[in-house]
Amino acid sequence: MTFRQLALKNIQGNWHRYIAFFLSSTFSVMIFYIYASFIFHPDVVSGKIQGADKVWQGMVACEILIAIFSFFFVLYASFAFLKTRKKEIGLLTLFGMTRTQINKLVLYENTAIALLSIVAGCALGTLFSKLFFMALAQLMQVDNPIRFLIVPQALLYTAVGFMLLFLAITLITLVGMGRNQVIELLKASKKPKAMPVASGWLVALAVVCLGGGYYTAYTSSPSNIVLVMIPVILIVVLGTYFLFTQASVAILKRLQRMPHLYYRSTRLITISQLVFKMKDNARILFVVSVLSAVILSASGSVYMFYQGARAQLVDSYPQAIGFTSRGAAVPEAMKPEQVKGTLSQNGMQVTESISDVGVVTAIELKLPNRTRKTDVLILPASSYNKTAKKEQGAAPLQIARDHAVFIYPYTGGNVQYFAKGDVLSATASGAPLSLQMDGQLNGSFLSLDYDLNQVVLMNDEQFGTILSKAREEDKAYYAGYELAHWEQSREAVQQLKAGLTQDQQKQVIARADAFQEIKQFSSFTMFIGVFISFLFFMASGSMLYFKLFTELQDDQAQYKALTRIGVSMKEIRTVTNAQIGLIFFIPVIVGSIHAGFAYKALSNLMNVSVWKYGAMIMVIYAVMQLFYFLLTRHAYMRQMKKL
Repeated sequence: MTFRQLALKNIQGNWHRYIAFFLSSTFSVMIFYIYASFIFHPDVVSGKIQGADKVWQGMVACEILIAIFSFFFVLYASFAFLKTRKKEIGLLTLFGMTRTQINKLVLYENTAIALLSIVAGCALGTLFSKLFFMALAQLMQVDNPIRFLIVPQALLYTAVGFMLLFLAITLITLVGMGRNQVIELLKASKKPKAMPVASGWLVALAVVCLGGGYYTAYTSSPSNIVLVMIPVILIVVLGTYFLFTQASVAILKRLQRMPHLYYRSTRLITISQLVFKMKDNARILFVVSVLSAVILSASGSVYMFYQGARAQLVDSYPQAIGFTSRGAAVPEAMKPEQVKGTLSQNGMQVTESISDVGVVTAIELKLPNRTRKTDVLILPASSYNKTAKKEQGAAPLQIARDHAVFIYPYTGGNVQYFAKGDVLSATASGAPLSLQMDGQLNGSFLSLDYDLNQVVLMNDEQFGTILSKAREEDKAYYAGYELAHWEQSREAVQQLKAGLTQDQQKQVIARADAFQEIKQFSSFTMFIGVFISFLFFMASGSMLYFKLFTELQDDQAQYKALTRIGVSMKEIRTVTNAQIGLIFFIPVIVGSIHAGFAYKALSNLMNVSVWKYGAMIMVIYAVMQLFYFLLTRHAYMRQMKKL
């Protein structure tokens, strides 16, 4: 029998251990190839696909993430496989096989798995790339679909890149394996395990870290979330590590000191074995918990960004369509009757319309180290009172003569140009104007042109005098329209703009245009995020799978001893279900708790609740984990039946 034949026989004999690694690797190759097919697609490279440049950057970032993730995942899997075969390698060495020959055998095995994963991944990637391109074209709303092509450059990069990755990791594992002596390899599975001990101080540190991190995330605000985000992540990760390495052992030890619970049914076997299993699996459970938190938090965050941005758009664009024209002349296409007719022809219903005439003047805004001159629109207080969406029960804005209120159009940040008592000096209608400021309000109430979106409100009677004396070129006309189902108004807006000059088109502000950009970005992010999240999910499940089958021989020996003293196969199955179930679902629970507080922090930042969607994501993730658990338990029990 040649080395190649022996390597293939070993893979066939240990396929129950390799299957999860093979599927995860194949999925990584498939996603990498699909993304590379888009990156190197001739139509994308030549710029024929509109908006592809932004998508291209996201795809490149994902490719880098997949490559880094795959490296560490394959490295972990390789060491896990070798750990299960230490006794086998020791016997081969004892029978006269040299270190070079063993290295050659392992190299053949890893190369065979690598080639199978690359071929299967590229084949599946080619098969599903058409669907991927169709979905991507729909999200990008391009006129022509992205052509289906087998991109040679993508195929080359994927095949060569993953082959080099597998070979590099094989060399690393061989170096690590070469340090072991024969006697160490033969006795690897017989080394007695020390009784796990938990440190009270480290358990307390875990509680303090998690409690402090959760409290900070729960009470965070938009003004401090950027400062506390990194510290919170670090202390929660530290707390999670000690939760599994120390607190889990302390909890199980406590259960052992509760006779009414510990000595019932098979719990004695389950808990006593879990004390060792939790200690042995602490690091992998820690990693899987963090991965679970990342998957859940990222999925919820993208949706929250989409919903929060949509709510912010309504605040930033109080009317679905706004048109600002300086001077008395209003283009024919933007006269109210014409606008309403065009909107009606496109199936859009106008639910509210407003119009105003203001006076444009220049003022100086004080910045920390300088002043900036900018144009503002002077309007009467009544315009604000009839238009602004105030809180229920709020009193109308009352402004005395020679007083004013400054309206800053944005709500984010702590920008304060005018405080109560400041004096604003300007020129209006050819005469000097001095106004005592009653303060500043943040948030727009009109969908104004970006060059004229800051407003000064003043007394109605005084404003009327200024307006009557103002020259026509100093006046500004504004018309705003609120629409039912404004999200679908882009075509109507484009038709309105068709009758305007290029400069006039810039004066049309449409909420649907900004919404479309956010929708495309969010949809694209969610689309590619689904693949990355599923990759992380498969990897986290595979890590647990590897860990279980790494300990399979020890578990078989223990359960064989239990059957000799009268423990039935049904009771062994009960113990196994409890132990595997806890190992699979504790990371899901911990990750969900982490994600829940992350949702709260983001809710505080975006002022949008994501609990309903977050709960749905958690349920979906738990169901997927349940499916992985059932598959793993089935494979595990098949091996246990060989007792």
